[in-house]
Amino acid sequence: MRALLLNPELPLSFWSMKDGTRLVGAKTLLPPLGLLTVAALLPPEWEVRLVDLEVRPLNEKDWDWAEIVMLSGMLVQREGLLALLREARERGKITVVGGPYASSCSDDVLRVGCDFLLRGEVEHTIGELFSALSKGERSGVFSSAEKPDLAASPLPRFDLIDFNDYAVLGIQTSRGCPFECEFCDVVNVYGRRIRYKSPERVIEELEALYRLGWRNEVIFCDDNFIGSKTHAQAILQEIIPWMKARGWPFSFLTQVSVNLGQDLEMIDLMTEANFAVVFVGIETPDEESLARARKYQNIRNPLLESVNNIGKNGIAVIGSFVLGFDGEGKGAGERIAAFVAQTSIPVVMVNVLQAPPNTKLWTRLKEEGRLLKEIPDGNGTGTWPNFVPTRPVNEIMEEYGALWAHLYEPSRYLDRSYRYYLAMRPAPSAVGMRQGSGTFGNRVGFSKPPLRKRLFYLLGALRLMWWQGVKPPFRRQFWRQVVGIARNNPSRLERYLQTCALGESLIRMTPKITKKLAVHQLSRRTDSQGA
Repeated sequence: MRALLLNPELPLSFWSMKDGTRLVGAKTLLPPLGLLTVAALLPPEWEVRLVDLEVRPLNEKDWDWAEIVMLSGMLVQREGLLALLREARERGKITVVGGPYASSCSDDVLRVGCDFLLRGEVEHTIGELFSALSKGERSGVFSSAEKPDLAASPLPRFDLIDFNDYAVLGIQTSRGCPFECEFCDVVNVYGRRIRYKSPERVIEELEALYRLGWRNEVIFCDDNFIGSKTHAQAILQEIIPWMKARGWPFSFLTQVSVNLGQDLEMIDLMTEANFAVVFVGIETPDEESLARARKYQNIRNPLLESVNNIGKNGIAVIGSFVLGFDGEGKGAGERIAAFVAQTSIPVVMVNVLQAPPNTKLWTRLKEEGRLLKEIPDGNGTGTWPNFVPTRPVNEIMEEYGALWAHLYEPSRYLDRSYRYYLAMRPAPSAVGMRQGSGTFGNRVGFSKPPLRKRLFYLLGALRLMWWQGVKPPFRRQFWRQVVGIARNNPSRLERYLQTCALGESLIRMTPKITKKLAVHQLSRRTDSQGA
């Protein structure tokens, strides 16, 4: 059997970061880890080809080669996934769909007409697919309420991708989250009981990346890496000596809850393992909104103090914020902007609240008759809510547009980045452990990446200097701050420059978002007049 695995392209999204990834010679941020895991579960006699549409388009040779087409994606990839599914069916291919979007919105996928739907975690459903195919069956819906032990999850097929296409590679060490935020669908898909891969298995996956030649950032694609601190510590204790013995080849990123800021020992352990960045769902500084959303972990301790503790002690925070919570008062965008200014977080994700299918929020809004669409548009950043909020939706969207423009005004972004890394404690030195050069993550002196990558880093640095240090009116500020970091906190210089590069992607998104909001607003007015 010849299996074609397809990852749909992302629409305009915070995670696109096309301009930033170009600076390191990559085409996109990270590969589709779910499909790489699915590929590892397929029978060894199958031929497998993965096409990531974030990297390259599909061509006729791909379609002609394929006998079975397997698709997966997130809600934000909905339109692209459904379009690919329609084309695969028109071409007479056997179609299989799974993943988080298909699991949460099964009826949506079945209406388009996939042959086989794998609902839930694939380790417990893919065997039924193989059985059905062996019997000559041409359709089926397979699901399992039981959550698989992650020991059953195979080593992803990293050999199917070109590492040069990606800025970051990913592994997964756990699934699930102990919290129960009303708007989050993680618990619906993966449950509240966290399941972990063993520390030995995590090392095995890192070793695979190392042996394949990767020398860059690795993201732990966990819903909450510190959901069980005991297990997180066990993993970190194994990673530290492994990293040290290999000259610190990787820098790590992951997602955590904000209570990390109240555990300085955990922060120290993570920085020792070379964790450099964490994604944190801050959501809002308004405690009433957090309580209504059941985000209690953001209330138990002072939010500002927790966020500041993480950054000052060596791990950069990417903060996620949301507008549109029930009971939210006017000016929420301004309050978020003030919080960001207080913490100096450079990279900020701003969302408008959506009600994903089958979440507690979705269920409540449906009972209250406030759902406008059962399924959110899924068309990325700048999307209108799929329900009737408790304050005027135009007010929310105006604040959203104004907040994005405020946060990513270039001079303001650079100023936050400078203050953030100036206040961060210096990185510990790894010089003498292995030869290396540069600053990476939380270590000075790491294993050198391949020559091709080093050349791209040089080219990327030149591009960044052109984009921010030559062309724009804020060029003097750029050079003044580069010199300031180099003099006062030199171990953070490379991470600071990487943050400047990420900012370039987000700064360039501002006019696209403004245009998208204007087009949608015009469409709403036209629809209203027509009615």
